[in-house]
Amino acid sequence: MKGISEEEIIRRIRFENPWWDEACSIDKYFKDMMPRAYLKSLYDLIENRSVRRAVVLMGPRRVGKTVLLHHVIQKLIEGGVDPRKICYVSVEAPIYSGCSLEKIVGFYAEIFKSKGLNDCYIFFDEIQYLKGWEVHLKRLVDDFKDVKFIASGSAAAALKLKSTESGAGRFTDFYLPPLTFYEFLKLQGKKKVFYNGIVADGIDKLNDDFVDYLNFGGYPEAIFSKQIQADPERYIRSDIIDKVLMKDLPGLYGIHDIQELNRLFTMLAYNTGGEVSLDGLSSDSGVAKNTIKKYLEYLEAAFLIKIIHRVDHSAKKFKRANYFKVYLTNPSMRCALFGPVSKEHESMGSMAETAVFSQFLHTAVDRIYYARWKKGEVDLVSLIGSDVEWCLEVKWSNRYIDRPEKLTGLVSFAQSHGLKNVSSTTVDRRGERVIGGVSISFLPTSVHCYEIGLMATGVMISGDERVRELSLGKEIK
Repeated sequence: MKGISEEEIIRRIRFENPWWDEACSIDKYFKDMMPRAYLKSLYDLIENRSVRRAVVLMGPRRVGKTVLLHHVIQKLIEGGVDPRKICYVSVEAPIYSGCSLEKIVGFYAEIFKSKGLNDCYIFFDEIQYLKGWEVHLKRLVDDFKDVKFIASGSAAAALKLKSTESGAGRFTDFYLPPLTFYEFLKLQGKKKVFYNGIVADGIDKLNDDFVDYLNFGGYPEAIFSKQIQADPERYIRSDIIDKVLMKDLPGLYGIHDIQELNRLFTMLAYNTGGEVSLDGLSSDSGVAKNTIKKYLEYLEAAFLIKIIHRVDHSAKKFKRANYFKVYLTNPSMRCALFGPVSKEHESMGSMAETAVFSQFLHTAVDRIYYARWKKGEVDLVSLIGSDVEWCLEVKWSNRYIDRPEKLTGLVSFAQSHGLKNVSSTTVDRRGERVIGGVSISFLPTSVHCYEIGLMATGVMISGDERVRELSLGKEIK
């Protein structure tokens, strides 16, 4: 049987690197797209050669990893890097089937008759399609000391597992989560102007955008396609969720009962933001607790869900995590499974809480817990060590700004930890209320999400600057 020739492989590599031709640059498709807010962070990591490590870009399907890599390449060229010292290869292309990373690097060296490849940047996109990629990549890092290797992939679970097992000391992981609400607006060119915290073009308009974000806003491609917006179930469910559940996870972990895994995920998605237990999940699904525990680990590794654990009134963690909360990492997954929501939808409370939580995926999410005790609860709590940094109640309702005394759990928890200022969200109102010596700041949920996303992507240097910009009515870009 005739095999793929070296000439064909080299021709493909040349095709994927149009910037080698002096008259060309990166593909117009990528060039015309607005960069994600993570471009600078990833670029700085890749450009840094003081640490000899490969960069592994991982994240859910369709969050813009390939586009981000091409924007990095464009930035490298604009920064003075010789375009011929940049090589991009999409490993998923059938022509590379059975071709090791070492061979691909060899073909690249052959093109330019180079042996050392000094100061080169080599990008392997969708690397999970190559069996044993982590062993190959580690060897390349060891053998080519003056080459910066960058890999990416959509099978986040596989990448994370292999990177942790085999890449210790050789790989630096970089996660690209779904869009924040701030990025969702920014990519559409919707700049928001605030005056003393008030949205200049009206909170109603911002809330309309927020509902769009809940329905389809986690993925860059979806916000520019009316076809996808009209049928998010087909795009998000079939092309993203199902591929992870039906292909990535079974292939990585050898799961035989795919329908069982799918039922569990469906149950969790419908109840996103709710407290669950292994006993309860096992009873409701009919699946053994040990199997449930493994499935939860798989779903979290695949970046479909995020588990946060419970603390008590004194902010102490429980030795046995009998109860925990499960959030979707992207609220639009729930809408793809169960239909779109509106401002008045019965599930807006849990959707709003999921949206707020998902903004923190871009920051120190591992510091976030929830508090629950016999007489109360708090939706989100941030801990630094054993100290409470902040606490927040997420409400898709205006009634608590008029009846702040109803937030007994929030106030009690704050008093117990000496917090003078806490927060609660609303639908469209803002203000300050003082109960029991605790000042509660009320802010619309959509504004809160916008601000978290803005800070998470590094746009704001400090809280003081944020306050100054808001009070002066300057545009936040």
